[in-house]
Amino acid sequence: MPKMKTHSSAKKRFKQTGSGKIKRFQANTSHLMRKRSKKAKNRLCGSTLVSKADEKRIKALLNI
Repeated sequence: MPKMKTHSSAKKRFKQTGSGKIKRFQANTSHLMRKRSKKAKNRLCGSTLVSKADEKRIKALLNI
């Protein structure tokens, strides 16, 4: 039986935490940032967790 391959774009975008949850970075941060206030930009920096509704789908892509 062949190996199960991890979805290449998913492994670049998501990481698993120690407790098994899936971590992601926030969208809308790549360009056109000069229009946004400092408060809005700070709110988007850093990572957050994937929602419960999407977690099962993402874990399937990562073969977890």
